Amino acid sequence: MVTFRSHPIVHAAFVALLLSPSAVSAQATLDQLMSAPFATNIAAAATGERLAWTLNERGLRNVWVAEGPRFTARRLTAYLIDDAQELNAVQLSPDGSRVVYTRGGDYGSNFDDALPVNPTGAPFPNKTEIWSVPFAGGAPVSLGEGEDPVISPRGDVVVFTRARQLWSAPLDGAKPAVRLFDQRGTASDPQFSPDGGRIAFVSGRGDHAFVGVYTNAQTPIQYLAPSTNRDWAPRWAPDGTSIVFGRRAGAGGPPPRNSDIQPAPWSIWVADVATGEATKRWASDKTLEGSVPSTDGGINLHWAAGDRIAFLSYQDGWPHLYSMTARGSENPMLLTPGNHMAEHIALSNDGRHLYYSGNLGITPGDIDRRHVVRVPVDRATPEVLTPGTGVEWMPTPLGSGRVAAIGGTAQRVPSPFVLDAAAGAPASANTPRIAIGESQIPAEFLAAKLVTPKTVIYTASDGVKVHGQLFEPPPGGAARKAAVLYVHGGPPRQMLLGWHYGDYYWNAYAMNQYLASRGFVVLSINYRLGIGYGHDFHRPPHAGVAGASEYLDVKAAGEWLRAQPNVDPKRIGIYGGSYGGYLTALALGRNSDLFATGVDIHGIHDMTADVGSRFGGTAWRYERSAARIDSLARLAWRSSPVSAVNTWRSPVLFIHADDDRNVRFAQTVDLIQRLRVRNVDLEEITIVDDTHHFMQHANQKRVNAAIAAYLEKKLRP
Repeated sequence: MVTFRSHPIVHAAFVALLLSPSAVSAQATLDQLMSAPFATNIAAAATGERLAWTLNERGLRNVWVAEGPRFTARRLTAYLIDDAQELNAVQLSPDGSRVVYTRGGDYGSNFDDALPVNPTGAPFPNKTEIWSVPFAGGAPVSLGEGEDPVISPRGDVVVFTRARQLWSAPLDGAKPAVRLFDQRGTASDPQFSPDGGRIAFVSGRGDHAFVGVYTNAQTPIQYLAPSTNRDWAPRWAPDGTSIVFGRRAGAGGPPPRNSDIQPAPWSIWVADVATGEATKRWASDKTLEGSVPSTDGGINLHWAAGDRIAFLSYQDGWPHLYSMTARGSENPMLLTPGNHMAEHIALSNDGRHLYYSGNLGITPGDIDRRHVVRVPVDRATPEVLTPGTGVEWMPTPLGSGRVAAIGGTAQRVPSPFVLDAAAGAPASANTPRIAIGESQIPAEFLAAKLVTPKTVIYTASDGVKVHGQLFEPPPGGAARKAAVLYVHGGPPRQMLLGWHYGDYYWNAYAMNQYLASRGFVVLSINYRLGIGYGHDFHRPPHAGVAGASEYLDVKAAGEWLRAQPNVDPKRIGIYGGSYGGYLTALALGRNSDLFATGVDIHGIHDMTADVGSRFGGTAWRYERSAARIDSLARLAWRSSPVSAVNTWRSPVLFIHADDDRNVRFAQTVDLIQRLRVRNVDLEEITIVDDTHHFMQHANQKRVNAAIAAYLEKKLRP
């Protein structure tokens, strides 16, 4: 039996205008909704009030800047064609005089992220390069091919990774980049010492990893407490004498007991840079809750003021911030109590506060939003700085002590803003905002055409409560309408009551608004495996390859829609991408009686296609019996859409780009052949040389239009 409760989400100050019948148009065009610019990669200089961010305007990706006190937005680069080149890793020099960024690649991918992206079919594709440009304006200068740039605290050089090693180039590009060293491992995560004289980095060696310290070409690289473990995330003490890092077990050991997620305990170590010796400061429990967090930033290590170490842990059932003395015996202090999560974490420039995006607040529905939260590094007193019905994320401390972020509402397109606290005064929940860059929102984008999603909470057949957002179409039309279930990817994601901070899900929010404007009842669900609702929801038993328990949430959502008086129970469709494509395919294969049609966008279809690595067993691991391996393989097969082909009756549209770097294109190739044998009604769209994230705006627009057209064709009476 499916139960639910729902309540409308009220948008203060704009509700009368946005939701009145005269203000809400019957339909919003796809062009209008996709004209919303996407702002991200916000960064600030260590001194003063200079900001930079990237803005994607219909595929034109550029770096924008602003400076206090007025913070007038200004485009800094001139990339004026939709050539699918991603901008990333934006940062400013300490004095704010230059901006550094990467251009190219696909940095939301699982593999091949630095390879060129070339959906335009250029004979010679763009390289993935690092660029430097004056804040005041001018032509960007290439620092060469590479990724993960870090500017020295001295403001003179940029260090980055290329060909498994660290390279260095002058900040202004006056000289070619040079390789700093050649060590056996794969160098990553470079971290300058506070004085800029040394660089800590991770040397990945396959089944183990070291933290190394590079000084200069004449000094041997020093490795801190080397072991068979995997060390990562080095962070310097403010005085440059010590480094804190995380440690987890190396590869190997006995095979997993079963196909469920296994505990991944970890510990925090503090090393003396002079001697290279390290001391274990803290160790997690050997439980799932004590495992390395799989939310944004992982363990989020920071060396804060007062000689304190701050970090993120799931140990109390939520991804919370903790702190402890660096060299004492004090147990970690929980800084962010309560049923909410912390992500997008940043340390203030004075090291006394942590800022984060949290689903915390007193407004109904805040668990499905994000607000900017500040907490001292030594007290459990978190304060929501941006309360209300908006959605705000990626807090960024300015050199002046103020804080910037990105935010909007269910209707208003998010853009950067600064909390306008007086000089030297801390921000509070009543601090006004300085809006930045709203003039970049096209006049044709009318917020009044967007509906306000409602919170829906329903219960799956095994008792798990699931949150969703309901997009109801404007009044009018048939009494019983066609409905569409949207299933996000990830799966560690959370769809929100407003625009999303990820570009992939930003697009999904626009699509759900568009489908609602076309008269569909749209339900977007946050099924188990997602973030935002605590550890047990994020890491459920028997999920994915171990039994696909999360599909119960999808089926229950379809049943909830079928029970609604304004929904035609015979016209319920489903769509989703990536892991959402996987669950869409499961729904169509297992429950064609419930889901009349669907659109599967680059979904995973066969969990056994990677020679058993998903369930921890290969034929050569003779410690595990052949019968046990077969049992796990059967479970993985039953958890896969390919196992439900014989009961698949509903028509389906497949969409996949063949340079997908998250889900192999072969997953869709194989399933289509299986369905053709069964004479299932199917259509397909292949996007040539684009990736999982449809980097070219023209391709994303084509995909969105195809989704809507197919659902209309199959679900309209």
